[in-house]
Amino acid sequence: MTVPKAITLSKNQVQVLKKHSERELPNESCAILFGSTVDGIVTIKEMFLTKNIDKSPVNFTISNEELITAYSEAEKMHLEVIGIFHSHPGSVAYPSSTDKKYMEINPIPWIIFSGIHDEFKAYIYDLDLVPVPVKIL
Repeated sequence: MTVPKAITLSKNQVQVLKKHSERELPNESCAILFGSTVDGIVTIKEMFLTKNIDKSPVNFTISNEELITAYSEAEKMHLEVIGIFHSHPGSVAYPSSTDKKYMEINPIPWIIFSGIHDEFKAYIYDLDLVPVPVKIL
């Protein structure tokens, strides 16, 4: 994937992701994001909320079963898996060293919600970490 110009989320999607993050406290929450890319703008259309099987405040893992289901659901909706979401309950919205490792093998935008700063930031790995603007519509 080329580096997107921006990622767009609706206000409602932001609220759903924040609530998902709050429900999972003190652990990281995670989700798979479906949508499309037009003229370099990634638009989130559906969110597949997942469980963090690590049950950890500093790491997350989505089960293979949920990943398979997510890709199947995206296909049924004629959407692409275009992003990965997770929260950092006690830190900034910047990829950890573990995040970076997985971003290299899954080069789609990663959206991180910082619980302490109440902000969403996005990054993609393209030879190095590249920030992607997040627009809330």
